[in-house]
Amino acid sequence: MSTEKGEWLMADMQQSGEIHPDRERTHGNPARRAVVLVGHGGVPRDYPRERLAQLRGLEARRRLTKAPPSPEEVALETELRQWPRTPATDPYQAGLKSLAAHLRPLLEPARLVLAYNEFCAPTVAGAVRALAAEGVTDIVAIPSMFTPGGVHAEIDIPETLDALRADFPHLTVRYAWPFGGEHLAGFFVEHLRRFESRERHV
Repeated sequence: MSTEKGEWLMADMQQSGEIHPDRERTHGNPARRAVVLVGHGGVPRDYPRERLAQLRGLEARRRLTKAPPSPEEVALETELRQWPRTPATDPYQAGLKSLAAHLRPLLEPARLVLAYNEFCAPTVAGAVRALAAEGVTDIVAIPSMFTPGGVHAEIDIPETLDALRADFPHLTVRYAWPFGGEHLAGFFVEHLRRFESRERHV
């Protein structure tokens, strides 16, 4: 990610009220601030398909009956999230880690950690709890999903953060959402221009 991309991302977070320059300066120790980049998460290519089908069946049954997760579902989800991964077996995770590697130096001195909505560890709640245990007091979550309307970005992440605020009243937990349309438009226009420029030089 270029410096310009980092600038528009931070500008978008400031515009939405999630990062405010004056407030950031008053927080003191920068080690107490962190950004959680939330990805969707992917199923590893070598995870047994029959176990995945079993997990999805249990999830569907739970949603239908509105019952809490069964011990079997919890065990299968934990197994899936903690399944060993490589770039070959989970290219989605590899891609999110690559994005984080470009983004991390642009966000310093704030820390950057990853979290996933599904299929992979840590969860959003797990990432926030780990940061709290390390003494971080100001956390901003930002999704890697750009467009509005998705269940994860619009419902799942906000509900998780609401529960975390109740569990950790001493934490400042904010959500940098939604993205400003004008910033996203600029990003896509620049990407298209670079793509077309590369094609002309092939």
